[in-house]
Amino acid sequence: MALTFPESMDECLYFTRRVEGKLRIIAWVLRPHCPACAEGRIGKPIKKDGKPYRKSPFYACSSCGHEMLGRDVEAELKLEVQYTCPHCGHSGETITGYQRKVFEGVPAYVFQCDSCNRKIGITKKMKGSKKRDSKGK
Repeated sequence: MALTFPESMDECLYFTRRVEGKLRIIAWVLRPHCPACAEGRIGKPIKKDGKPYRKSPFYACSSCGHEMLGRDVEAELKLEVQYTCPHCGHSGETITGYQRKVFEGVPAYVFQCDSCNRKIGITKKMKGSKKRDSKGK
């Protein structure tokens, strides 16, 4: 599977590069093309100060201004991941949905290793997992 690595951050809605022990992850979500004009890319609307309005419930095209509801756009987005598994050392690529799920007690983007089929989570920065105590609390 050949993933399209972004050439600039302007093409991405989400991008992260993580290194934790043996785990190495580069993950991104590309901005989709506008269905109305097919030239611009869909993203959060830009405020007057030039920064995106993150709390906006809709997405807008950068060239024609076409607007779409956030839940419609987010349902189609795919998270592309290049990784090195911390369990088996396998390096691979995968595509998963752009939706956070609870993984070890923390919201994370979850995908499976192609080799050992163990789940790997991409949590928010500086967020550790809440593994259960061995006493069974």
